[in-house]
Amino acid sequence: MQGEYIIKQISIFSENKPGRLAAIAEALEKSNVNIYAFSIAEANSFGVVRALVDKPDDARSVLEKLGFAVQFTDVIAVRMKDQPGGLHEVAQILGDAGINIEYAYAYSGREAAVLILRVSQAGEAISKIQAAGGSLLRESDLG
Repeated sequence: MQGEYIIKQISIFSENKPGRLAAIAEALEKSNVNIYAFSIAEANSFGVVRALVDKPDDARSVLEKLGFAVQFTDVIAVRMKDQPGGLHEVAQILGDAGINIEYAYAYSGREAAVLILRVSQAGEAISKIQAAGGSLLRESDLG
């Protein structure tokens, strides 16, 4: 089933100023929410913190109570060879299928590097990666 490979990523919109990431991290820590991976993108005076966490609903709730604008985004997580060419292999599969990678970030997982992808066509991306012998993670596999 393709739907089991869709992962809920939390996106937090914040002013781009000192201490904002610390405030986000502290709120998640106090709520016992574990951050598996995150990235930060900036646009002028605002930043977007994208994160994979163990309790996305709890994270959203606590951050909204602190006044942060928060939304969920569907992403996929691909096990990637942690060696030269690993990224190329995944990017080539998606590029050949005409699937746009809107953004990506990676982290080192338990057994392999993990590439987090926001793509234009998640279902098609899952099918193409699996057809090429690639491996995807479920939300429960993160960490």
